[in-house]
Amino acid sequence: MSYELIGIAVLWTFLFGYLIVASIDFGAGFFNYYSTVTGKNHLVGKVIYRYLSPFWEVTNVFLVFFFVGVIGFFPRTAYYYGTALLIPGSVAIIMLAIRGAYYAFNTYGLSQHRSYMFLYGATGVLIPAALSTVLTLSEGGYIEEVPGIAGGSRIRLDYAELLLSSYSWSVVLLAVVSVLYISAMFLTYYAASAKDAAATEQLRRYALAWSLPTIVSSLFVFISIREHSRWHFDHMIRWSPMFVLSFCCFAGAVVLVWRRIRYGAAFGLVMLQFAFAFYGYGAAHLPYLLYPYLNIKDSVTGDAMAWALIIAFIAGFCLLLPSLILLMRLFLFDAKYVQDKLILEQGKERAE
Repeated sequence: MSYELIGIAVLWTFLFGYLIVASIDFGAGFFNYYSTVTGKNHLVGKVIYRYLSPFWEVTNVFLVFFFVGVIGFFPRTAYYYGTALLIPGSVAIIMLAIRGAYYAFNTYGLSQHRSYMFLYGATGVLIPAALSTVLTLSEGGYIEEVPGIAGGSRIRLDYAELLLSSYSWSVVLLAVVSVLYISAMFLTYYAASAKDAAATEQLRRYALAWSLPTIVSSLFVFISIREHSRWHFDHMIRWSPMFVLSFCCFAGAVVLVWRRIRYGAAFGLVMLQFAFAFYGYGAAHLPYLLYPYLNIKDSVTGDAMAWALIIAFIAGFCLLLPSLILLMRLFLFDAKYVQDKLILEQGKERAE
């Protein structure tokens, strides 16, 4: 395997880690506001806050690693994507700042106003919609090189084509519903681990409700990509076993949740579902980073720099993964911690 393939595989793994961890976080924000509006917050609010309490500070580590790595491995991406992503990237950064402010206020115990909760919940669906623009642009047809003022060239993003494209909106739809589906599946498992029957049942309903939109939006993306990027669609057909396995994992997860059994195994299948689809999509997209301007062979950095980055990022991943596992074992998957915290919160409520 060439070093550029190793590099893109490492970066894609960081992006997949962000997909899972951030989806749980973003979806939790949406469900927190939605349950408040519908009067269900007393059922699921405690579970959501117990998850967010230890995890909100580490969510964006994967995203930082990915973007730093992409610029390091493939410097030309900064030229092509930098200008094109100026508006959607700025919007995403602003919304991430809003979420960070909410976390800080919540941590210090300030009273929660419904407007703050609305911003927190709205950013949970708007951030993945903004970030999904990267995948849309990578298919080509939206970015073009045009003559510059001084005789050179510059990058121009066709906003009209982007906003009117069915493929663009299909990716946004899939990003939003996938976030809510992944989050609901995990929170169902987390509530079951806490032995909170009421929260488990409510979150189980959310998980089942978002399962069908997830698979329908996935089919919509397949149909749209066939019309927009036939080259990518043909490559995806060659990798079709990955997508078949993804659908099988989806079906298994939904069946387990429907039968109210093995919620942990169900979330494991959800992770496999998105892993098969995510890596299948990425493999089918190679060798292009941005069709037709960038591919991994022509835009990769020098050999020495590439190997140094590979070693550094693999070492970083080897440090990050055990730290994340330790954090999960101490907080998420420690039944005594979860149940004791629930008992403590219920005792405070009775005292008040």
